[in-house]
Amino acid sequence: MVNLTINGKKISVPEGTTIMEAASKNGIQIPRLCYLPNIHEVGSCRICVVEVEGAKTLQASCIAKVAEGMVVTTNSPRVRKARKILYQLIISDHAKDCLGCARSQSCELQQLGKTLGVESQYFEGKPQKQHLDKSLAITKDSSKCILCRRCVTICNEIQGVGVINPQNRGFATVIEPAAELPLDSVNCSMCGQCTVVCPVNALKETDGIEQVWDALGNKSKRVVVLTAPAVRVAIAEEFGCEAGTVATGKLVSALRALGFDDVFDTNWAADLTIVEEGTEFLGRIKAALKGGKAVLPMITSCSPGWIKYIEHTFPAQLAHLSTCKSPHMMFGALAKSYYAEKINTAPEDIFVVSVMPCTAKKFEINRPEMQNGGLPNVDAVITTRELAAMINEAGIDFMNLEDSEFDAPLGFSTGAADIFGLTGGVMEAALRTVYELVTGRELPFPNLHVSPLIGLDMVKEASFKIENPLEEYKFLDGLEIRVAVTSGLKGAKQLLRQIEEGLSPYHFIEVMGCPGGCITGGGQPRSTDPDVRVKRMKGLLKEDEGKRIRKSHENPFIISLYEEFLGHPNGSKSHELLHTHYTPRGIYNEYLTKTVGV
Repeated sequence: MVNLTINGKKISVPEGTTIMEAASKNGIQIPRLCYLPNIHEVGSCRICVVEVEGAKTLQASCIAKVAEGMVVTTNSPRVRKARKILYQLIISDHAKDCLGCARSQSCELQQLGKTLGVESQYFEGKPQKQHLDKSLAITKDSSKCILCRRCVTICNEIQGVGVINPQNRGFATVIEPAAELPLDSVNCSMCGQCTVVCPVNALKETDGIEQVWDALGNKSKRVVVLTAPAVRVAIAEEFGCEAGTVATGKLVSALRALGFDDVFDTNWAADLTIVEEGTEFLGRIKAALKGGKAVLPMITSCSPGWIKYIEHTFPAQLAHLSTCKSPHMMFGALAKSYYAEKINTAPEDIFVVSVMPCTAKKFEINRPEMQNGGLPNVDAVITTRELAAMINEAGIDFMNLEDSEFDAPLGFSTGAADIFGLTGGVMEAALRTVYELVTGRELPFPNLHVSPLIGLDMVKEASFKIENPLEEYKFLDGLEIRVAVTSGLKGAKQLLRQIEEGLSPYHFIEVMGCPGGCITGGGQPRSTDPDVRVKRMKGLLKEDEGKRIRKSHENPFIISLYEEFLGHPNGSKSHELLHTHYTPRGIYNEYLTKTVGV
């Protein structure tokens, strides 16, 4: 333990603790801007400076470690003056359109000015030139960038993609891809993690709200909405609730109040995905054991950020991907075929809107592979944050809404579908179905949870042996199935390297593009709660455990779908509507190839 004094108070903290951490543990909050605990701790903004007795200069408390006998003052006149000057320098060339900015009232820079008591502007720098880079999923506005480098850390250190970095030096510094190329021309996965950590409005999801409002106002369209599992444990945060609050009933009521004709649940299609993907997995295992052509391990294909990543970085490994579309794309294909027939409506008159925790879904719906009959499977995607903005714009009092239920038949789901929003959830849902189909018995784990796969570790693995299978699966008797789960693209790279080198011991791998899974997707509410991921995870586990039916293959509406329309899993109709292929994009820059022949 190290003994020191902060603001006249003697305290003891473990060796290696930073001054900021020591102060926080003792009820003293030091203003900061660039700092993100355990993610971005580099002291680039210097707002968190403190005065240390004997030191010649002020110290950045987020990186300065405590020392025995240290005497620290966090609010001396020198410190307060320095912070105000630093803040004024940061805003001197910042865009001044706060009233028209989407982050007004939730902007960390704006809130910091209030905390520091800054009421006037001392310096007037040359305004940054606006460079608006609008991709299908993410919009970047350089005039609002404060060079905090949070996005650089999340892209390079956490996701391991490394698309955006500081370019140029001094006053000419900008945060851009190499050669200041547009995001949609480089190997950006569109995961949107940069939009979550940006403290201002320099990075955000590309707007989908106006497109949805236009559709709702078009009386010739039947506007169908579906919402992802992770949205129900995050949307209430936008209205003042604690992270992880389950607000499924209010979410449904709010969507109806906005004017959607049908309010359905992506979870219904998640159950369908498990049936299709589980059947595909068993087919590959059977082929491999009987000497046929089969690519193993099979890897899940629900996360569009992950799909774009593998297309760029490991294009030679695309055959390992399940051919299943993601759940909301499956849903869209069926909404414009199966459901259109049921309600006697032309497919082109149905407009499908997905509410997603993910920015990469905005890219996904524009893929040419995601069409049937010349129509896109899904017409528009809005994020959880965008839905909250629409609810506020419509004057809906979210927290006082009565709970209501999703519409039938595409609104009923099992508990297995709820955990799709968690890292490990897709794998667990698949194993619940696959094991029971093969053995006729429930998965041999307490409460159906595959405990080694629960949690937020980057890579998790589990194994179990197939014993006494049903007659048609006798060829699996004694086989030990090994599975792995990862979330975040850095973990995906680790598992793909194993496959590339021929060292992967797994049969089945789940990959989610965002750390923790969809609960922390690029379109989710921004949170300062250090336990936000754990709380959202617990919310979805609670939803699953509260369901009467918790295995996807037991969903009665999925059973009816096969009886009435699809025939059988992985059949010709399923492959026409629910399966797809992927595009090897390679590591080289498409933009340069097209424009200058590099």
